[in-house]
Amino acid sequence: MGHGTDGGAPARGPDPRVERSRAIIRQAALDELGEVGYGAFTIESVAARARVGKSTIYRHWRDKLDLIADAFETAHEHRVPDLSGGSAAERIAALIRHVAEVAVDSTFSRCIPALIEGARRDPRLREFQSEYSAKRRQGLTELIAGGIRAGEFPAGTDAELAAQALLGAVFYGQLMTGVSFDPAQAGALVDTVLHPAAAPR
Repeated sequence: MGHGTDGGAPARGPDPRVERSRAIIRQAALDELGEVGYGAFTIESVAARARVGKSTIYRHWRDKLDLIADAFETAHEHRVPDLSGGSAAERIAALIRHVAEVAVDSTFSRCIPALIEGARRDPRLREFQSEYSAKRRQGLTELIAGGIRAGEFPAGTDAELAAQALLGAVFYGQLMTGVSFDPAQAGALVDTVLHPAAAPR
């Protein structure tokens, strides 16, 4: 059924109390995932952390993967920077800076390894992780491809490979060395990978 009006009655927006409760539950889910990992993550533990009943969670999400997926997607949507202005290099640097800031955020920095570990054991989580990563990478790849078409980056640049190199530099430090990538270095990273100054003017 649709969500339109019935008999001319004005459509009502989402109940602010429900939205507030959902936001609290999403945050509790991310906190729980980062603290205990995917294997030990349960709806019961999230309910206790969020101080709601299990039935409240099941009213909005089918299971723990559905809740985790929604928490990740919603958190990402709320954090995406404005990429409407500036050169391609500037917009890419802004996006990489955003990714780096998310990666050093305490909640996300704990959740990402938990997500990777859980994906090794759960095929549904592995599918979500793959789709989530591909979707996040696609926007970056399109920005790079646009810069190549505009002549801002060298013509032979592989947009997909460049996107992987940029994101890899951010997450390598986070996952392998314990030293987070400095968001302030985003512009230098873009220059190193994409060589905007080498493109013909």
